[in-house]
Amino acid sequence: MAKMQANQMRAGMVIEFEGARYTILKQNIMIPGKGAAVIQVEMRNVKSGAKKDQRWRTADTVERLTTEDKEFTYSYEDGENLVLMDPATFEQTMVPKDILGDRLPFLQENMTVNVKLIEGEPVSMDLPETIVLEVIEADPVVKGQTASSSYKPAVMSNGVKVMVPPFITAGEKIVVKTADGTYYERAK
Repeated sequence: MAKMQANQMRAGMVIEFEGARYTILKQNIMIPGKGAAVIQVEMRNVKSGAKKDQRWRTADTVERLTTEDKEFTYSYEDGENLVLMDPATFEQTMVPKDILGDRLPFLQENMTVNVKLIEGEPVSMDLPETIVLEVIEADPVVKGQTASSSYKPAVMSNGVKVMVPPFITAGEKIVVKTADGTYYERAK
């Protein structure tokens, strides 16, 4: 375990807080009109899966846990678990679905994922930075809209709604960022 300042926390890190292990889901630095900046962190308890919001001052310190990174290939969903395969040994590992949180719809079959382990126990999972999805449904272009000023909603092949530029139509493939589900570019 190593101490670090609260403002160094990033999504995916694992910390120990009040005797429990937590995975950082989101981190936001808030600067109020008066006073010092605070770090607003959304985190999930590794054991119970319960989410918790916590605020720290930037000067506060937290215990960061050392994790081991291991690559797996996603195979399939089995009830409340995801079945991952170790590409070296072909061993299967079960990981709870809620480890991904709201990024779960971006998980695709045979996708290589990075799992953070503490003492062999999975505590967090990282997806590739971007994925290619097909646009299933998109609103028609409205005349007079310019590409730089407005975006329109579109439904992707995984059921997620993404705001896309007006020139994107149904049937096209686009690149989407998995961290926040935003449009990145047209697929090449």
